[in-house]
Amino acid sequence: MKRTLSLVLSILVAMVMLLAGCSKSDGGDSKGKGAAAPGSVEAIKARGTLKVGVKVDVPKFGYKDPKSGEITGFEIDLARAIAKKITGDPAKVDLQAVTAKTRGPLLDNGEIDLVIATFTITDERKQSYNFSDPYFVDGVGLLVKKSAGISGLKDLSGKNIGVAQSATTKQAIQKEAEKLGIKIDFLEFGTYPEIKSALDAGRVDCFSVDSSILLGYVDDSTTILPDRFNPQSYGVASKKSNEALASFVNTAIAEMKASGEIDKLVEKWSLRQ
Repeated sequence: MKRTLSLVLSILVAMVMLLAGCSKSDGGDSKGKGAAAPGSVEAIKARGTLKVGVKVDVPKFGYKDPKSGEITGFEIDLARAIAKKITGDPAKVDLQAVTAKTRGPLLDNGEIDLVIATFTITDERKQSYNFSDPYFVDGVGLLVKKSAGISGLKDLSGKNIGVAQSATTKQAIQKEAEKLGIKIDFLEFGTYPEIKSALDAGRVDCFSVDSSILLGYVDDSTTILPDRFNPQSYGVASKKSNEALASFVNTAIAEMKASGEIDKLVEKWSLRQ
């Protein structure tokens, strides 16, 4: 009887140890080699590709050539530089087109790892996303038709200004208009080319966004006014819960700023007016 009981106990102990071992190898042990969290640095390395949301309608920052389909710009180079630091290869980056309205939701649902898309850092946005230190600082500008005879924001009293949906531009201009005691109407559009088309067609009297973005839309019939409002700091955004990736990216930005790499990119793309 004692021998039988001893044998049963031995078998039970062996089974427990076997199950524990399987649990650890499958990631059950918090210290084991479990699968990396989605979107983490390790998961991106394992996947072999960094997924980045970028603009494709902003010349000099992120622009898709309609003929070749190639996307180029300052922020594209920045995305490739970060991809190199994570994967070892700047080409290992999946560029996905975003707008001011879609970049947040795409980050939230995990379709992209990072947003590098003229994403302005604000206290409100920092409640929802992690932001790196700024990699570029700009101010809101005004693009108008030369023939309109507009020399400043005050001349736009009672007129229409075209702005991008979900951008901070409208708030910045509204604040300045209140200081001047003037009333301005706003029309919101999904993309920058739509705003430029509206300006060309006379549906809006001004195209307003950060001045460096406006540089890509200036032509012989338009001019950027000297006014600058509400300095805008761009940061690389990541999911709020992904602290490790945010820390990695912030270190990468700091290194690129310290080495002068970012300044070289700003010069390469002529981002200063």
